[in-house]
Amino acid sequence: MPHLLIVDDDEAIRELIADIASEEGYTSAQAADIRQARIQIERQKPDVVLLDMALPDGNGMEFWKSADLPATQVAFLTGHSSVDTAIEALRCGAVDYLPKPVSLRRLRGILTEVKSLSPGEAAPGSTDCFAKMIGKSRTMQLLCAHIEKVAPTQATVLLVGESGTGKELAAEAIHLASPRHQNPFIPINCGAISPHLIESELFGHEKGSFTGADRQHKGYFERASGGTIFLDEITEMSMELQVRLLRVLESGRFMRVGTNDEIQANVRVVAATNRNPELAVAEGALREDLYHRLSVFPLELPPLRERDDDVLLLANHFLDMFNQEHRTAKVFSEATLEAMKTYGWPGNVRELRNYVYRSYILSDDVIEGDFSTFELNARPAEWGDEVLLPVGSSLAEANKQLILATLKQCGGVKKAAAKTLGISLKTLYNRLEEYGASDGVDDSDKDLR
Repeated sequence: MPHLLIVDDDEAIRELIADIASEEGYTSAQAADIRQARIQIERQKPDVVLLDMALPDGNGMEFWKSADLPATQVAFLTGHSSVDTAIEALRCGAVDYLPKPVSLRRLRGILTEVKSLSPGEAAPGSTDCFAKMIGKSRTMQLLCAHIEKVAPTQATVLLVGESGTGKELAAEAIHLASPRHQNPFIPINCGAISPHLIESELFGHEKGSFTGADRQHKGYFERASGGTIFLDEITEMSMELQVRLLRVLESGRFMRVGTNDEIQANVRVVAATNRNPELAVAEGALREDLYHRLSVFPLELPPLRERDDDVLLLANHFLDMFNQEHRTAKVFSEATLEAMKTYGWPGNVRELRNYVYRSYILSDDVIEGDFSTFELNARPAEWGDEVLLPVGSSLAEANKQLILATLKQCGGVKKAAAKTLGISLKTLYNRLEEYGASDGVDDSDKDLR
């Protein structure tokens, strides 16, 4: 049987956790402080430690850092939770971080998941979870290391990064490296679903709950039971739905549209945005309480321009993929490789893949360094125009001026402007409608909204 060590100065909490652990198939030992914890560890090395962060004779987290128990899983308990301490706990390798009063549902979940792992074993599926994340740069190695730390936990993760940096691949890696890897991974683009349908798509609906609801429909939260939901472009979700999502994250339960019957939400949520989340909060696009609930463990995905020689590694990966698919042996010329290294890649990995594919189609045996087909935003750093704003201008006004100036530089082509700004085309249309500036620009890409 797995062995649990409970370290907390509150005897009632220790006894309650010990009772639950016994029901879950654990033996347990108790300690009221760090001194007693060391004695218990000497007697029997635990498979799991539930450790209070504030103990009478020291800091629980500092004790854990010095404990040298690589084969033991730890979850921290605290009566004074904060985002900073949650992040620090997870960086220490904690499987979870439990504010007091402890949620018994989350406690049982931790004990169940940890019991499914052999002592010292990595999370199931972690061996090949990074197969799709190509890169050897220091920034990518650090990202993968953080994913390995947070994946086995129940913590919600907020992925922040420019368009095309691979946020969905990172979310999938988190899922594959977690104990949930055998259950569904469902990616959802919040900006691509009609605002009138997204609540029904997320939580489902009952027959007759609205016009056209001719049968019961199970939403993503129900279909992903036991797995992971990836909410991309979270800032595109309406405020009303953000409130409901926050309630689901906090209570672990949801209701289908048209019923008052609650359903257990056994899912892990990973969210993403290509905007600065703090600016999104300031602009009213993201609720502050939802932001803090989602960003228990924030991860920033590096843009391609900050990934050293990963651009060449990725380019050759894509070229090898196309060569294998079409049974060819095309190669890059030295001039092309040098040009790719110096180019800024504002569209990141997505732009690089598209460039390699276009070049592959157009070339014979050798792909030459012809960059004449690049997008309008190929060299944004050399544009001469500047946006000047007086000190004290609001963030909303600054954003408005930046969007309009970028659109002008792109010749009114909204798709190119959206790509340069790092926002979705739908978001750009919404902003222009707010500014009353949707006339007089190219609408050739309107169908792409």
